[in-house]
Amino acid sequence: MPALKLAIVGGGSTYTPELIDGFARLRDTLPVRELVLVDPAADRLELIAGLARRILARQGHPARITTAASVSGVEDADAVLLQLRVGGQAARNEDETWPLDCGCVGQETTGAGGLAKALRTVPVVLDIAEAVRRANPDAWIIDFTNPVGIVTRALLNAGHRAVGLCNVAIGFQRKFARHLGVEPELIRLDHLGLNHLTWERGVTLLDRPDATDGQEVLPKLLADFGAEIAEDIRLPLSLVQHLGVVPSYYLRYFYQHDVVVDELRAKGSRAAEVAAIERRLLDLYADPRLDSKPELLEKRGGAYYSEAAVQLLAALLGTGSSTGIQVVNTRNDDILPFLPEDAVIEVPARVEGGVVQPLPQRPVEPLFEGLIAHVSAYEELALRAAVDGSRDRVFDALLAHPLVGQFDRAEQLTDRLIAHNRAYLSWA
Repeated sequence: MPALKLAIVGGGSTYTPELIDGFARLRDTLPVRELVLVDPAADRLELIAGLARRILARQGHPARITTAASVSGVEDADAVLLQLRVGGQAARNEDETWPLDCGCVGQETTGAGGLAKALRTVPVVLDIAEAVRRANPDAWIIDFTNPVGIVTRALLNAGHRAVGLCNVAIGFQRKFARHLGVEPELIRLDHLGLNHLTWERGVTLLDRPDATDGQEVLPKLLADFGAEIAEDIRLPLSLVQHLGVVPSYYLRYFYQHDVVVDELRAKGSRAAEVAAIERRLLDLYADPRLDSKPELLEKRGGAYYSEAAVQLLAALLGTGSSTGIQVVNTRNDDILPFLPEDAVIEVPARVEGGVVQPLPQRPVEPLFEGLIAHVSAYEELALRAAVDGSRDRVFDALLAHPLVGQFDRAEQLTDRLIAHNRAYLSWA
């Protein structure tokens, strides 16, 4: 089995030790000979690289860690992971703040803030992807950069070999497994929707990881652990019971929008909290005695990211013993007939032999279908705005978003978005 070379663009992120830890622990599933951390922030990059080397050394992993300040570091990589944040936490703080002035949720992946992030991010990601294609046209691009659905759609529309990844599904898999006292590999999700707009419509308990069917246990989970599940996703238990499914945490922005706006106005942005955590993490990473990921990293977000990434890479590149069923963001084609073929959906897919094939889906309930179609239409308009620019395109995307939707509000948000992001918009 050949050892792999992987590149992580955004390698200076405080997330990176989570990835390194996963690569070290799961070496039999994904044999890696070299990891290239790519990031223009030289000080952070060397800090993260030093910790990464110590983590690998502690676990006896032979992989080499190298660094690069530019995308030239993707040369000869078998796969490239994208986890960049254009504008850093400062831009995120603005995304989560100025929409509140207009009575809209401030959030980094949905609503006006999510659109701002897409506008900053998509052009940069497309440039990186072109560099990857020139360096190695057979390399896979794994996108963990938010908003994952829009970014992945941009990559696929441009003909890149790409798939999007989110940790929501694997998080639910792990939590449900703990509730039931079984190994996570025995839990399979009926996960449906768009990135950060998903529902668990079913949970199957398998007899063995490679089984094709098993016992439906979602009703048992809701009956026995409904209160814990509702608390985890911060939605009322009565709503979860009414729906009969488990919505992702992000549905809270839709089902309780005004409540969330009031909360955010009162407590401040998540970005400020994350920035404080990052400062503490970087202080920890600077300690030459640290040779494992610290517990504080769990509060940064991205739980199980490394395990999801290893499973996906192993299935794509043909290493390990992966069953090949992964929840990913990929092209719709005709899986959800009410969406365009080039829409990007988040569903279980069979991933093997370099092919990502989403599994067929049973008919979608109107309550979910309507919101999926609405947000997918917004994502199409958001991508047009990100690729082609113009105030009118930004306005159209905001007017189409179900969390905005009103003319006066869309006008205000458009002007504020452009004003706060002018330095990143070539057309503004």
